[in-house]
Amino acid sequence: MRFSALILFFVVGQPLGAQSVVTWSQTEQVATSQFDNMHPRIVTDGSGDPMIIWGSSSSKEVLFSRWTGTGFTPPVRLNPEIIPIFAASWAGPDIAAHGDTVYVVFKETPEDASGIYIVRSFDGGANFSDPERVDGIGDSRSRFPAVSTDADGHPLVAFMKFNQSWGDAHYVLAKSADYGITFNADVIGSRFSGGDVCDCCPATLISSGNTTALLYRDNLNNLRNSWAGISFDGGGSFAGGIEIDDTDWTINACPSSGPDGVIYGDSLYAVFMSAASGKPLVYRSRSTLSNLEMQSIEPVTGNFTGLNQQNFPRIASSGKAVAAVWTQNMNGSSQLAVQFTDNISNGFLPGYEMLVASNVMNADVVFSSNGKLYVVWEDMNSGTVKYKCGTYTVSGTTEQSGNHETARVYPNPSLPSGFYVQFEMLEDAQVSYRISDAQGRPVASGSGQTKDGILKVDAFGVSNGIYFIRIHHHDKVELRKIIIQR
Repeated sequence: MRFSALILFFVVGQPLGAQSVVTWSQTEQVATSQFDNMHPRIVTDGSGDPMIIWGSSSSKEVLFSRWTGTGFTPPVRLNPEIIPIFAASWAGPDIAAHGDTVYVVFKETPEDASGIYIVRSFDGGANFSDPERVDGIGDSRSRFPAVSTDADGHPLVAFMKFNQSWGDAHYVLAKSADYGITFNADVIGSRFSGGDVCDCCPATLISSGNTTALLYRDNLNNLRNSWAGISFDGGGSFAGGIEIDDTDWTINACPSSGPDGVIYGDSLYAVFMSAASGKPLVYRSRSTLSNLEMQSIEPVTGNFTGLNQQNFPRIASSGKAVAAVWTQNMNGSSQLAVQFTDNISNGFLPGYEMLVASNVMNADVVFSSNGKLYVVWEDMNSGTVKYKCGTYTVSGTTEQSGNHETARVYPNPSLPSGFYVQFEMLEDAQVSYRISDAQGRPVASGSGQTKDGILKVDAFGVSNGIYFIRIHHHDKVELRKIIIQR
């Protein structure tokens, strides 16, 4: 099934609307510039406190720091000097945590004669083991490790694999059953398009229960859409793949940018960069895991005036709450943008928050277990890793956040004749609605009596695109997103 990307204009620089508000702390510096700041990644320990890694391209180190309650610990080097590591802004070491069990993976340099290693901690990063080799692959080469954990806390490590001539690029996954001491033979997690993978693009590995998704950029004769290999047995094998990006970006060059995603229920929500429109923009898509099909795709903001490019998106979730960050060049300034929703079932409201105004190269985001949101990024001006903590609460508006969703809009995208609104309360009632575009301008409105809890909405005269419908019923106001398609 193919979907067309929908380009639209969002309100720029505005908060995300009435669902929730994120209150951000002051910016903190994790460590001084002598420790560099390449490709920071963040997770949380069993108490919900942040743990951060990053790389140094000059000293070939992977560095680790954790929150003490009042600040970050001095950086600790995780790789021995005899194993120098690869790190750049666009790629580098990766980290995963399962409570206080922490895994960090990194690639030794030079790549042509080196391996991928893992270190582990069982006390929230207070102590780490010596490195263990992951990719015992003999006649092959490797790069770009990514790590996650299975339901029992064992590490899953994905990496790109080549032949000795740096050809036949594909992604594989190696699974451990003894907390990272040894690894099973790797299994292939890509090639679902029939092509290789983009050999300069990092991947992401995410897990929820026994479901694991390996997200990567493909390369089918220079068609570089993003894909996800899906495993339902904790990374032991892959059932199939989903094309999570059908923008059809064709380029005979190296994007050096990969996708990211989160799993919620039967849905995989992914973010990625594509320049199919003629400009690098960040998109998000939603796919159904049970039938391995993408259901929807849209740009996170649109191609507005002053925007030169967007890149390096990351996404995180905690239950229904989801946050996405990305970098963008706006009128010559390298910014960090964030979108947040407290209920992904309702989608994201239009707009974004500019979290950092300039000098940002790459970033990451994670939720804690105690209702907080953490963001880290490379600051190009100071040469350091910087950090913010956000807290969020559901707003006091009568507009429902979706925690008790009572109105369902279907089919979405709509039929040529319109769509339906169905309510959990099936008695007949008077309902009014207003449809607005992404800039909040009303394009249609109406009212009617439900029949068996269902209201038919005609959308004649409304152009194709993404809209928001405010539904007034039973003394409530609910907001839903609808794609008008004829």
